[in-house]
Amino acid sequence: MAKGHRSQVTRLRNENKDTRPSAKVSYARVSVTKACFVLDAIRGKDVTSALGILAYNNRYASSVIYKLLKSAVANAENNNGMKASDLYVAECYANKGPTMKRIHPRAQGRAYRIEKRTSHITVVLDEKK
Repeated sequence: MAKGHRSQVTRLRNENKDTRPSAKVSYARVSVTKACFVLDAIRGKDVTSALGILAYNNRYASSVIYKLLKSAVANAENNNGMKASDLYVAECYANKGPTMKRIHPRAQGRAYRIEKRTSHITVVLDEKK
């Protein structure tokens, strides 16, 4: 059964498109579990307090997410004309990326595999009501 003309389908898709400002980093060299510790700390917080939390958190993932959050705020100000003081972290999540496999030589000719995990981290902002 036909779903409709192509222009009608694209119009419907554009109506449903999410217009909230966001930023995404792909292939970040941090595992999903370690990134989620930091993301859980900032989810639902306003942007200024989230940046403060990230600035003084000593995990490596917080430095990556700090840059990502700054980029999302810049996207909101430049593309959507929003003020940074009115924004909060609506969604933030980390998805699993590809794993780089490395070999670590061990005793008596053995080799252990080291898995360097990557993740795709997304931050979505929204205005306070």
